[in-house]
Amino acid sequence: MLSNAQIDLFNQYENFQSQDIEKISGLQYVESYLTIKEHNDLIQMIDSAEWINDLSRRVQHYGFRYDYKARRIDLSMRIGKLPFWAEVIAYDLFKKGFFDSIPDQVIVNEYLPGQGITPHIDCEPCFDGTLVSISLGSDCIMDFTNPMTHEKIPLLLADRSMVILKGDSRYIWKHGIAPRLTDKYHGLVYKRKRRVSLTFRKTIIAP
Repeated sequence: MLSNAQIDLFNQYENFQSQDIEKISGLQYVESYLTIKEHNDLIQMIDSAEWINDLSRRVQHYGFRYDYKARRIDLSMRIGKLPFWAEVIAYDLFKKGFFDSIPDQVIVNEYLPGQGITPHIDCEPCFDGTLVSISLGSDCIMDFTNPMTHEKIPLLLADRSMVILKGDSRYIWKHGIAPRLTDKYHGLVYKRKRRVSLTFRKTIIAP
């Protein structure tokens, strides 16, 4: 049973997180989107597939290959159907109204402790107005930065959670992960473990 102090700490964490989310228009957050079993099964299926080492971290591309330099997607970049596990999640995201149509591109990123990703906005000509990222394996802080106001808001993404970017959070705020071994969120320290992120997007096919 949780102590009163632990309950108070948890309530404070939820309040801080809600306040941070409200500062970023279009941002949604779903705690525990996956069950523990779904999470463990996903990790197993993902690790049984082949990883690509094109970047400083390992990745997997599904649906369409994304060229980070070209910043465009055409039909020649199609690499086949999504794997079954990704199809199930893609349909669930559409059914629950997070996407207007079923997402058809997934990128899997592996982040080891100390690894991160530069603040960025996902390619506007390549993907539509919704991005969904699901976290597996570890809690992690994602920083949201507004280039116009220089405001920076950290958001703790819990293991098994989902973050949805629409509107300003998709097109104005940059999102990134600092390369470090631990995260500090409103006074609490989180030691990073291996984290795998699943990003679902709907492609915009160039003519």
